[in-house]
Amino acid sequence: MLEVDIERPLGALTLRAAFGTSAGVTALFGRSGAGKTSIVNAVAGLLRPTSGRILLDGKPLFDAAVGLDVPRHRRRIGYVFQEPRLFPHLSVRRNLLYGRWFTAAARRRGSLDEVVALLGLVPLLQRRPGLLSGGEKQRVAIGRALLASPRLLLMDEPLASLDHQRKEEILPYLDRLRVESGVPILYVSHALDEVTRLADTLVLVSEGQVAAAGPIGEIMARLDLGPLTGRAEAGSILPAIVIGQHEAYQLTELAVLGQPLLMPRVDAAAGTPVRLRVRARDVAVATRVPEDLSIRNQLFGRIADVRPEPGPFAELTIDLGGPLLRARLTRHAVDELGLVPGRPVVALIKAAAVERRLLGPGTS
Repeated sequence: MLEVDIERPLGALTLRAAFGTSAGVTALFGRSGAGKTSIVNAVAGLLRPTSGRILLDGKPLFDAAVGLDVPRHRRRIGYVFQEPRLFPHLSVRRNLLYGRWFTAAARRRGSLDEVVALLGLVPLLQRRPGLLSGGEKQRVAIGRALLASPRLLLMDEPLASLDHQRKEEILPYLDRLRVESGVPILYVSHALDEVTRLADTLVLVSEGQVAAAGPIGEIMARLDLGPLTGRAEAGSILPAIVIGQHEAYQLTELAVLGQPLLMPRVDAAAGTPVRLRVRARDVAVATRVPEDLSIRNQLFGRIADVRPEPGPFAELTIDLGGPLLRARLTRHAVDELGLVPGRPVVALIKAAAVERRLLGPGTS
C-alpha cells in the first residue's frame, strides 16, 4: 500500500498530489508536463516535497511535519527510467546482478533464474547492451530493478523511446510482470493504450493536480473526465471470462456478466479471466433487439447517463449490471431514439472492435 499526500512548487505549477494505491499496477496518466514524473521522483526520494507525507506499507518515507526524509538508497524502491541506463562494459548477466549486490541476503526475493525466465532473457545473458534492441535493453533494466528485491517498482515512461514494433515486443513481458512478480508497480505514461492494458488503478494528473483516482474501469467510465482521458480513445474496460472456442470461425466466446460476447480468437482456456477494452466510438445502440444484423455482440442494459458535447456528438454510459459501457453517438440519434437515463437498450459491438487483454488466474 502506497499513500501519497504531498505538495511542492514546480515552476509555474504547484504539485498537489493525494492518492492511495494497493497491489498490482497503478498508472499515473496525463499529458506531458502534468507532474507525473515529479510524483514518482518524490516517491523515489529524488525530489523533496515542501509539505505532506509519503507512506509505504504504513511506514513513512517522507513526513514534512516531523522532518523525516528517508534517503533514497534506504527506501528499497526500484526505478526503471525511460532510458535503460545499462552499463555498456558489462554483460547482460552482470548488469542484472548489479542491483543484487546492494541488497542484504536476508531481504532478497526471487532468484536470477526466476527473473531471467519471467522476462525472457536467457538468450541475452552473455551479450553486452550495445548488441541489444531497445525492447531488450528495457527488459534487462526491469530485471535489474527486480533483482534488487524492491518493495515497490517505479516505471517512468518505459516505452516512450521505443517504436511500435519494440513496444509490442515488450508489452507481453509487462503483462507477465504485472501478474507474476508480486511487486506493486507505479507506472507513468501518457499513452492510453498502455494504461488500459496494464493498470489496475488509474490516477489522472492534470496541471500538477490529481484530478481523479480509482479502479481503472470506474475512472474510464466517467463521462466528466472525458477531457482528461481523451475523446478519440475513450472507452470502457469490461471484465469477462472465457467460455470456449469457435475453432471453425477463429472466434472466442466470453461471458460479460453472464452475457455472451464473441471476439477474434485468443489462446486461453475456458475459465480464464480476460479484460476487454471497447472504444466508445465502436458501440452502437438499439432500443430493441435488431434482426438480420451482422453485428453479433448484443449486450443488454439501461442508460445510466447522457452528456451532449459541443458539436454533433453525445456520450452516454450503459449499465450492464455492474461495469458501465460507454458509447459515442450523434446528438441526433440520442434525441430521435429517446435515449434518456433509465431506458432499456441493446448495446451492439462488432467482434473486430474488441481489444483483448489477458490476465492471470484470479485477477479481476
